[in-house]
Amino acid sequence: MALYYFHLTDGATSLDDQGSDLPDLAAVRRAALATATEVLGGIKAGPAFWAGEPWKLWVTDGPNGAGATLLTMQFTATELICARG
Repeated sequence: MALYYFHLTDGATSLDDQGSDLPDLAAVRRAALATATEVLGGIKAGPAFWAGEPWKLWVTDGPNGAGATLLTMQFTATELICARG
């Protein structure tokens, strides 16, 4: 097993310095998806989120954003206002 570090940018950046011990890249992908689902489910969709400010989760093989990036998930929400007459 190896340590993988899950980092998040959602208006503020949170860098993982502890890591998660996972057996392989398939487990890393499952954990990244579960983390993204949890964070997006609890997001307080403020103006920055709907203005298209990107939200990003990335996984590295080193702490605090260091090391090689193994995978990245990015989300952007844009609200389009349509006038109806």
